[in-house]
Amino acid sequence: MKLDARQTSSPLHHPPPEDIELPALLHALSDPMRLEIVRSLFCAQQGSLSCKQIELPVSKATASHHFKVLREAGVIAQHDEGTRRISHLRSDDLERRFPGLLDSVLRAAQSDL
Repeated sequence: MKLDARQTSSPLHHPPPEDIELPALLHALSDPMRLEIVRSLFCAQQGSLSCKQIELPVSKATASHHFKVLREAGVIAQHDEGTRRISHLRSDDLERRFPGLLDSVLRAAQSDL
């Protein structure tokens, strides 16, 4: 039986809510592509999207990097379903750790459009 690359890789790192740090969070939210990912997840009907459902004008490798930065900063959580990687916004964790921050960032980003 042949395994795909995701099945042989190590588990995805997700910091526990108490370890989410403000500098890493702000860095993750400072990039326009990452902010677009966050905005897309925030607006998603089910609250989760596969990486391919979020269209970004960058290469697959660059998009993967952006998802990794968001995940390691604690902004999103991801899990694999077959060959798809599903992402969802950690809204509740972020709200408990930094009340109002995510809403403020998303509101400010919306007004920049």
